[in-house]
Amino acid sequence: MVIYEGKAVFEGVAIGKISVYAKNEQSVKRVKVDDTAAEIDRYAKAREKAIDQLKALYEKAVKEVGEASAEIFEAHQLMVDDEDYIESVENIIESEEVNAEYAVAVTGDNFAKMFSEMEEEYFRGRAADIKDITERILNALSGEGADGIVSDEPVIVVADDLAPSETVQMDKDMILSFVTVHGSANSHTSILAKTMSIPAIIGCPIPLSDEVNGKLAIVDGYEGKIYVEPDEDILAAKKKLLLEEEEKKNLLERLKGKENVTLDGQKINLYANIGNTKDLGLVLKNDAGGIGLFRSEFIYLGSDNYPTEDEQFAIYKQVAQTLAGKKVIIRTLDIGADKQADYFELPKEENPAMGLRAIRICLTRPEVFKTQLRAILRASAFGKISIMFPMIISVDEVKKIKSIVEEVKKELDADGLAYDKDIELGIMIETPAAVMIADELAEEVDFFSVGTNDLTQYTLAIDRQNQSLDEFYDSHHPAIMRMLKMIADDAHRHGAWAGICGELGADLSLTKEFLAMRYDELSVSPGRILPIRKTVLETNVSEYKKSKQ
Repeated sequence: MVIYEGKAVFEGVAIGKISVYAKNEQSVKRVKVDDTAAEIDRYAKAREKAIDQLKALYEKAVKEVGEASAEIFEAHQLMVDDEDYIESVENIIESEEVNAEYAVAVTGDNFAKMFSEMEEEYFRGRAADIKDITERILNALSGEGADGIVSDEPVIVVADDLAPSETVQMDKDMILSFVTVHGSANSHTSILAKTMSIPAIIGCPIPLSDEVNGKLAIVDGYEGKIYVEPDEDILAAKKKLLLEEEEKKNLLERLKGKENVTLDGQKINLYANIGNTKDLGLVLKNDAGGIGLFRSEFIYLGSDNYPTEDEQFAIYKQVAQTLAGKKVIIRTLDIGADKQADYFELPKEENPAMGLRAIRICLTRPEVFKTQLRAILRASAFGKISIMFPMIISVDEVKKIKSIVEEVKKELDADGLAYDKDIELGIMIETPAAVMIADELAEEVDFFSVGTNDLTQYTLAIDRQNQSLDEFYDSHHPAIMRMLKMIADDAHRHGAWAGICGELGADLSLTKEFLAMRYDELSVSPGRILPIRKTVLETNVSEYKKSKQ
């Protein structure tokens, strides 16, 4: 038995034979050409062919992994048509009088290197996408087809790395797990693996040779290990774990439709966080009680210009109608910091996390804010919508917001447009300032929703995007726990309800603690709803509190 260890990106256990995936990468030669215009034309036709292939992949991915995960292939189409990429290829062809293959390969290498050297892990992950589209264009130029796994039984796929297009082209019924030597936890391949619920490990130094090909192996996505030719004891233990996993999945399915009530009668709402309408299917599939965070900024980030009132109204209306009377909490525009839209022309800032972002943009650009508020209020006539405002630090801000909301309501009345006149208004608690005046803020709003990601960042003075500070970042820090208790207590004392919509809300090790703090709602990614429900149903809050004394 040989054990190789990497980084797990999706939990689970898989047992089966290994299939080493060897890419048939293009061997590119530099060839002098006389007719550069003809080479540029060849390149243009190859681009068209690549885009057609990506469109077909998108349609296939939508059926297999859903629209949200299939969006990578739309992004790849944009990359193929990227002006900077195209200009680089054409410039190399013309200035060096070389073949299109060479110009594409050089451009792909240059762009991939540029992304791989960026500080943010997200952008480093895009280097793999550049390599993927470059290889696709090279295949189109040479007439080569795509690779795939050939097997008559489900296998564990082992590869140097896997591009999203490669994973989608594979027959999912034949895949037990992915294990790659390289790759990023934020890569689209990792995201696809999670969506498909396939155990996956990256950064694993496993040989890509006959040394492992065809041999029995176990992938443990909990430990981040792959056991090649496991001994009988390990095999028996992992088979038992696999059986337990299946039983857990079946048990969770039985929890659908059950009320979120503890053993001693305490109720809590379990809602879902989503980024766009394409995630609505997951909300319903996982039996969420509503939407606790609809990230409206994705409407702006996915647009080349300010989305109109009617464009936004159509989206909010669709969400409200689909949820059929369940609560939908729409967070107003939250861009800035790591979320940028070029057409906003936001100033460059040395510390954007503490700069012009979220509600600060809305209050300094009231015309943008009022357009969004009109759209949300109009949609409230078609369902149970609440509005939530991010990055609040003062009572004055809340009063300004409420004044603008009243202005918009009067405009809608004048236009004869229907809306929920008693629509709930809430704020996100994301800063220590908001925590310390939570009692005053609760007098002004209907509810709080705690953004634990930013609250932790600002409280600990640690940039959560800075991986070099991971050892200092403690989301369970006593200061955070005390703040969370203060927030819930102040909300309830002053007539507001309190929820959590940050990542901490999905932390099962804290579910009982949040129940003890008497939080009214937890809003998490759709796939975490049922595991949290299981914990809620098994908890006696009174007994838990006694055990802590």
